[in-house]
Amino acid sequence: MIVVLLNVYLALLFILVKLRVIPFNLFWKVSPVLVLLLLLIGLFIPMNWGAPQGSALVVRNSVAIVPDVAGEVIEVTAQANQPLKAGDVLFRIDPVPFQSQVDALAAQLKFQETRLAEMTQLQSRGTGRTFDVEQREAEVEQLKAQLVGAKWNLEKTIVRAPADGYVTNLALRKGARVTNLPLAPVMAFIDTSATIIGVEINQIDARYLAAGQPVELTFKMTPGTVQTGKVESVLQAIATGQVQTSGLAVAPKAVQAAPFAVRVRLDDQDFASRLPAGAAGDAAIFTDRVQVAHVIRKVLLRQIAITNYVNPF
Repeated sequence: MIVVLLNVYLALLFILVKLRVIPFNLFWKVSPVLVLLLLLIGLFIPMNWGAPQGSALVVRNSVAIVPDVAGEVIEVTAQANQPLKAGDVLFRIDPVPFQSQVDALAAQLKFQETRLAEMTQLQSRGTGRTFDVEQREAEVEQLKAQLVGAKWNLEKTIVRAPADGYVTNLALRKGARVTNLPLAPVMAFIDTSATIIGVEINQIDARYLAAGQPVELTFKMTPGTVQTGKVESVLQAIATGQVQTSGLAVAPKAVQAAPFAVRVRLDDQDFASRLPAGAAGDAAIFTDRVQVAHVIRKVLLRQIAITNYVNPF
């Protein structure tokens, strides 16, 4: 853009000199350099913090699916990269051993409840001990608790989708044995219920960023188009500034001014829901400073949107 403005000035200067409107003296000869400095110092440098621009990336939460019970998989109903609703069945584990445990506990509970009724009747007649009744009551309550746990295990043989989304890189097949170990997930579930769009802004340009500011974005996968949105939040921490509990002394390392992350929400949520995880682009955030430069930033962003037709990087 600065080249375009400078070329416009040079063309105008050439026309005015040819028409003898202005003399071609030393001042007008060096005026392009003065105009260039004026544009840089008075417009383009302040534009970087009045309307900062940065790379945008679409991120989605990934849930590692780990079953709550171990067993043999008897059916895999989910298909890779097919939309699923929260609660849809992903796969089923053989319920036979869990059903048998429920049946066994239910039979024991029925027997103990019968014994409790008999003990209570004997106590009411004065021929039984209170201790025996209390013991039977405790056994009944214990069996009820165990039965609840057994029914929960039986229910968890059906593994369901935790949210709206899809399963990717699906390798699970019928006959495989799965465990309930947290470090042994059986599939990756991509949550599409919320679209997270992050924008990287250099630290020197982030001073005036705030929630609610308007944003314009263009994505590589939709060249020639510009989307609008608003800043949801400016993240107050990045990994380079994080301190973790450790038994070691401070380990100095080179300090780098890593960019800050800004979370953005698109106005068109239907378009946002169709964006795949990893979709990249560029975004411009418009603050309440240097508003005269906002138009230039809009033009620059639209130039990027057009060049996305041919620029894959």
